[in-house]
Amino acid sequence: MTFFPIPLPRPSGSARTVGRSQQPWILMGIVSALMFGGLAHRLVQLQLLKGTEFSDKADRNRVQSIAKPPSRGSIFDREGRILAGSELTHSVAVWRTATTDEAWPQLRRNLATILEIPEAEIQEKVDTVTYESRFLVTIDPAVSPDRVTQLMEGTGSSSGLNISLQSRRHYPHGELAAHLLGYTGEISKEEFEGDRFREHRSTKGYRYGDFVGKMGLEKTMEFQLRGVPGRDRLEIDGKGNVRQILDGRAPEAGTDLTLTLDLDLQQAAEKALGDRNGAIVAMDPRNGEILALVSRPAFDPNLFSRRIDNASWQALQRKRHPFVNRAVQAYPPASTFKVVTAVAAMESGALPPTAVLQTRPFLQVGPTKIWDWNRSGFGPMNFVSSMAWSSNTFYGQAGQKAGPEALLGWARKFGFGERTGIELESEESSGLIPTPDLRGDQRGMPWSRVDTINSSIGQGYIQASPVQIAVMFSVFANGGKRVHPHLVRRGAASPVPEPVSLNLKPSTIDVVRRGLRSVVTTGTGGALSGGLPPVAGKSGTAEDPPRETHAWFGAFAPYDAPEITVVGFLENGGGGGGVAGPAIRPVFEAYFAKQARLKAARAGKAPQAQAQAAGQ
Repeated sequence: MTFFPIPLPRPSGSARTVGRSQQPWILMGIVSALMFGGLAHRLVQLQLLKGTEFSDKADRNRVQSIAKPPSRGSIFDREGRILAGSELTHSVAVWRTATTDEAWPQLRRNLATILEIPEAEIQEKVDTVTYESRFLVTIDPAVSPDRVTQLMEGTGSSSGLNISLQSRRHYPHGELAAHLLGYTGEISKEEFEGDRFREHRSTKGYRYGDFVGKMGLEKTMEFQLRGVPGRDRLEIDGKGNVRQILDGRAPEAGTDLTLTLDLDLQQAAEKALGDRNGAIVAMDPRNGEILALVSRPAFDPNLFSRRIDNASWQALQRKRHPFVNRAVQAYPPASTFKVVTAVAAMESGALPPTAVLQTRPFLQVGPTKIWDWNRSGFGPMNFVSSMAWSSNTFYGQAGQKAGPEALLGWARKFGFGERTGIELESEESSGLIPTPDLRGDQRGMPWSRVDTINSSIGQGYIQASPVQIAVMFSVFANGGKRVHPHLVRRGAASPVPEPVSLNLKPSTIDVVRRGLRSVVTTGTGGALSGGLPPVAGKSGTAEDPPRETHAWFGAFAPYDAPEITVVGFLENGGGGGGVAGPAIRPVFEAYFAKQARLKAARAGKAPQAQAQAAGQ
């Protein structure tokens, strides 16, 4: 069967165009709605959800913070005379966020040429902060006026360059007390990121480019001297120019320090030591106040308040370890240590205060001979006469009778083998007081009688610093108390500990004191007799082969009521009391001459005050 399609009716022409005229408008409406909806959504997101974030970013682009460094605390001697202060100088810094990547290489080259600083070093400084950093990066903290002029002419109004007046550390007396005061220098990356500064970064505002204490009191008292920086918030235009200061916070100055140091006595001690390598320490034996502290060779700390030039650095390198503070470094104390041996023998009961021992040319232990210094001995001697003539064989026998435990134990009671607590802990050595098994640890051999004898006369393993020796002598100057040596009188973070009694028997103190006095009146310390109030002390000659011997002398005066202890140490000075005694005599002379002047001045004021009172 065949099927034929049946034709469907066609719509009319009017039906074919119904609604087409509205389609564009409908589509436009839909698109517009979508567009405006998206814009509205984005506007809501920008204004309401992220408005604060973008506002902060905009502020950061036009508002910059500049730190205002605090004024570092000054350091004064006990009479208020300046030892370390600050002076104004021109500082050159860059503001990396105000310098384009295209302009920075030329600015860096200009700085390197005029300031004579390698470009790589400048780049390294800048790389310590991010490009978006709002802080200035110091390139040179102390620039001469001539170079400032060159910079202004060479760079013009280059964006990102900042030249301002800043304070830098100044030491008006140059090398005087350099090891005690220390110096300041730019904080290193290791220091900045290390534990010591981490906890103070927020409270003290530390940042790259800051100058901090590197040695001495400048280092140990850094957080007292530092202060708290302030800041200025500035409005900056697109070229990096300051339009206005919005607000600011003034910096807080650091704490001033008043030291126990006497500038007059320090100058006398520096002059007495001269160009010889060594140390002199002067201390009040009643309270541990350091009156003078000298170490040689020295350096001028002003060199480090700016970029040190090569010639100055090379000159320092020609000296023998100029940055070592010999006053707090340890050396064999030699015969000064016989004071401890005498105490150990008497306090342990091994020998009575009246004991007499036969001295000989040497003490023999197996094949080893330990000689007396005169190579012949002195015959029968007691504690007083043996101290006067420093007999090795007397104190070698006394040390053996006391035994190593008592000998070394009493050394520790005097403070040997540990730091004294003086405010120079970063440089101070604890010294060395061995234990009877120390030799076994180091050499694979047991402690021997030879070790005991050597320790008894301050040789062998024994090591002590001039400050520790000053503490030891002060025990017999003040009647039996171990004082805590200190340098800061006002401005310290914590109080100084009180002197500690060693609970010595009065008979022990009396015998040792009489022995020390006899050293000056009849023995090896004749250089300190005559022309001074009565002095008591002890010499020492320490072996340091193959070099010359070290020379020691420690003493206190006046004998009946001591006011000052002085210790002199001459590194490889040769000899003993004959060298070190004359070296410390000028310190005693300067001290007592000043005391006489002060006494006369007080006496002169008293009659004047009485006359004024009578006139009223």
